[in-house]
Amino acid sequence: MIKNILFDLGGVVMTIDQPQAVRRFKEIGLVDAESRLDPYTQKGIFGDLEEGKIGALEFRVELGKIIGRELTHEECLYAWRGYCKEVPRRNLEALRKLHDEGYNLILLSNTNPYMMEWAMSNEFDGMGNSIDTYFDMSFRSYECGMMKPSRRFFQHVIDTAGINPEETLFLDDGEANVISASELGIRTFLTTNGGDWTKEIYKYLV
Repeated sequence: MIKNILFDLGGVVMTIDQPQAVRRFKEIGLVDAESRLDPYTQKGIFGDLEEGKIGALEFRVELGKIIGRELTHEECLYAWRGYCKEVPRRNLEALRKLHDEGYNLILLSNTNPYMMEWAMSNEFDGMGNSIDTYFDMSFRSYECGMMKPSRRFFQHVIDTAGINPEETLFLDDGEANVISASELGIRTFLTTNGGDWTKEIYKYLV
């Protein structure tokens, strides 16, 4: 019986717009943005930021060196926000419904301080609420020092949250991530970026 539901952020709770992110990073001067940005697991300084190896300030300085000029915090925030196309209202309503039905909701995301500055503000849902309003616990890669699809990340969530993998469902739009979670006994639901999972999820909760 499922008691806990783990949710990815990008591609599940919010819809990812990879081309928009590429365009915005190009706008601020990163000419080879296509080769540096990934929709699932970042690499280089982008991966270092999301894995917590560097902070927001160091990332801004290092990206500025690559681009050839000093960047502002606002420029970096603008570029990273390009990943967010929308936060569908149906997803937020589904999260509230699942919580009301007694499920323990946990956010498990490869993310970074720039994205979370927005997500943890009252701008997140367009109704004055932050993302924390919708979850009982959150595990963010840059704070945990590890990234999906590392099994170590999933094991950390299991141990810290004190949950039973067999009682846990994980939603993610990355195949490598759901495979890694399933190897630890977690039930998985591979979604599609921007797809409507709000009804189909109940097939996995029985």
